[in-house]
Order: sequence, then structure tokens, then C-alpha cells
Amino acid sequence: MKKALLALLIALMLMPVALFANGNTEGGSSAATVNYPKGNMDFVAPAGAGGGWDLTIRTVAKTLADTKLVTVPMPVRNAPGAGGAVHLGTLQAKKSDDKTITVYSPPIIFFNLNGTSPYGFRNTTPLARLIADYAAFVVKADSPYKTINDVMDALKKDPKSVKIGGTSAAGSMDHVQFLIVAAAAGVKNLDQIDYVAFDDDGATQVMGGHIDLFSTSLADVMGLIESGDLKALAQTSDHRIGTGLKAEIPTCQEMGIDVTFQNWRGLFGSPGMPEYAQTYWRETLAKMVQTPEWKAMLEKYGWDNVYQDAPDFEKFLEQTEASYKQILTEIGMI
Repeated sequence: MKKALLALLIALMLMPVALFANGNTEGGSSAATVNYPKGNMDFVAPAGAGGGWDLTIRTVAKTLADTKLVTVPMPVRNAPGAGGAVHLGTLQAKKSDDKTITVYSPPIIFFNLNGTSPYGFRNTTPLARLIADYAAFVVKADSPYKTINDVMDALKKDPKSVKIGGTSAAGSMDHVQFLIVAAAAGVKNLDQIDYVAFDDDGATQVMGGHIDLFSTSLADVMGLIESGDLKALAQTSDHRIGTGLKAEIPTCQEMGIDVTFQNWRGLFGSPGMPEYAQTYWRETLAKMVQTPEWKAMLEKYGWDNVYQDAPDFEKFLEQTEASYKQILTEIGMI
């Protein structure tokens, strides 16, 4: 009898451990059984402060906190370098980490295709595609270039006549989005166009006259456009964006350049992110994009909603990679 009672007592003591390990607590998910998330998350913008990645992931963190969908701290840190490639390399040492959430956009494909990094989106855990922003080409207020066609005409005469800048590496997004538009405008010798990459604050460089045109994201420079410090020559959507001054910015198509370019942004976990963490963030982000708070942010920044859950996002990444590879080959970057 004593032996039977002892065996029963041991079994009862071990039961919660077994349930915890198998993720089978009544009415809860496997994420709940491991008490996830706990402690501080590590939200990373792999570029300097003030850019599109920085704005996107800070907006995500704020919305998650404001809606109380996530109650643990979500501090955002900046990890600039090589247009996002440095952070992606660092991320490889965090295999199976459940704390790190990173924002990326087309450069995660570009810098792998152009040889800047041996890593790409396959060396992460894609979680969700969230928004679409669009490229904008801006000049200082007193620039001699009044339209995007003025820039293209100058480049057709001399590809060295206009110095272009961006905050992504050469052969990555800010560079390539301009070359795509230039190619569509009929500019030749694209490889001769001067491009200068900055880790951050390219707007200051164009305002100071160090470059002639800043290729960037429209949301990143809208404040300086509204203040009159910068003038937007064109943006790359197929439609006018937003209201007020933003809606006055012409599309490239309206200016006779038949091309568009979408700057999508999404969230990624570390390579091999645990299944419970993937499930938690996929479910949480799916809820977030339905909230009034998130929809207000889309309107505020002129972002389009292009939400995709992880499986569809991965398919999108593969299809987009094939498209970018063709573009880079055509303009001589591969």
C-alpha cells in the first residue's frame, strides 16, 4: 500500500511538468504554456534612426503596446551597417532565439542577389508582410531640377551630371529603385550614374548640396516636404497617395515614365525561431492589423495595407526574388 501511495504521489507531482512540456494546458495554446513572451523583446531596425525601417518597427511596437496585444516591453534598437546586411549577419548567431524581431524590406533580397551578403530572407524566419510604402525622389527646395523629367534629361546628356544618394547600399533598394525609373525613362549607361550611400540622414545631405537628389521612402521625408525644406519630384505608386500636400506629388507614370516600385516591409524572426514564438507573433500580428490604431497609422503615414501571414509571405518573397533578379540583370547589377 505504501509503495502504491508513493507512486501516485510522484505521478501527481510530475503531471504539471508533463503538461507544460507538451503544451496541453486546458484552454491555452503552446505559447501560453511556456509563458511567452516574458522579459524584454528585442525589436531591431537594421539601419539608423529616422528611416523607414525605424519608423515601421517603432509603429508596430507602439500599436502592440497601445492595444495591449503585447504587455512585455518592446524596446527598439538601431543596428545600422551595409544597408541592413550587417545585422542580418549578426542574426545568424542567434539561431532559435525567441526575443529578436527585425523589420526588413526589399534590401533583404537585393543585398543577397548583388553579393553584399551571403545571407538573405531564407536565413531568417518570415513572420508577416505588413505594409507597402513607395519610393520618392526629392531635391532641396531651391534645386534647379523642377520635375523628375529634368533629372532624366540631364542624365541622358551626361550620366555623371546628377549625384544620387540613398540610405541603402549600392545595388540595394534606394539605388535600384532610382535606376529602375531611370531605365524606364530611357537613360542609358546606368552603371555610370554616381550613387552615394549613407547609413542615415540622407535628407541632410541633399539639403546641404552634397548630393543632387535623394532616393528614399516617401514616408521618411514627408515632414521635410511639408516644411518646405525638400521638394518631391515624383513617387513610384500607381496612384496618388494620401491627402493634402502628399496627394499633390505626381506619380512617375503621370510624368510619362511607365514604371512603379513598391517598398514592402515585413517582420522577421531569427533563423530557426521556435514554433511557439512563431505561432504567438503570427497570431498577434494578424490581430494587430485589424485594430483601429493600426489603420490610423496606415492613414497617417500613407502606407498601403498588404498584410500576409507567414506562408503567403514566404511565397511572395520567392516570387519577388525572381523578379528582382531579372531587374538587376537588366540594369547590369548582376
